[in-house]
Amino acid sequence: MNHDIRELLAGVRDGKVSVDDALLSLKRKPFEDIGYAKVDMHRKLRQGAAEVIYGAGKTAKQMAGIVETMRKNGQELVLITRLEEEAAKVIAAVHPLVYYGEARCGVVGKILEPYGIGRIVVATGGTSDIPVAEEAALTAQVLGNEVVRLYDVGVAGLHRTLSHLDEIMGASVIIAIAGMEGALASVIGGLADCPVIAVPTSVGYGASFHGLSALLSMLNSCASGVSVVNIDNGFGAGYLASMINHMRGTES
Repeated sequence: MNHDIRELLAGVRDGKVSVDDALLSLKRKPFEDIGYAKVDMHRKLRQGAAEVIYGAGKTAKQMAGIVETMRKNGQELVLITRLEEEAAKVIAAVHPLVYYGEARCGVVGKILEPYGIGRIVVATGGTSDIPVAEEAALTAQVLGNEVVRLYDVGVAGLHRTLSHLDEIMGASVIIAIAGMEGALASVIGGLADCPVIAVPTSVGYGASFHGLSALLSMLNSCASGVSVVNIDNGFGAGYLASMINHMRGTES
């Protein structure tokens, strides 16, 4: 995922960037203290992806200030998750933010063309799981991945899942999102030859315990290659899928 760092080093190699300019880029202070937040400016250098703003619990003014700090330090693309529409309007008045209501996310800047090694498939058991799926899909797209959405392909109608075998078999990573009993992850895990990231959702009737039943089902999956993130954590799934989809050999 260290795409920008590789480009910087390639620029030095090719003579397009001076050693001093590259050194200056890498030596920028690791964080900036703006009073209510310490904005991590070295996150991308350490982990390959820049800091993402978690919007829940933050005021629109605070988020706008964090975005301003990031952009001032050269981060042109900023993702804000769990963002409410009213706060998005305030931020959009001072920054070029596009709001994605279904995902409850905002994106400042232009989403780049995909540069991952393959496709990430985002599949949901039902239509009610789509908000979590959209958070996962948008996160993966912002991080430079091609995403294929397969929505409402749950096990209550298994023929719906089986009608998408080409997409499932051709994926480099699959995010399986489901509430109720969370069976979709096991079904897809038994079909796919790639890593499957299971996301339990808080969708379901009383005994689903707001997603706990799906979480436990997914943790107990007998399908190999299935890992599980927290309930409704679409962002975490999209981020992890992106990391997997950007793993390359050292010759890259």
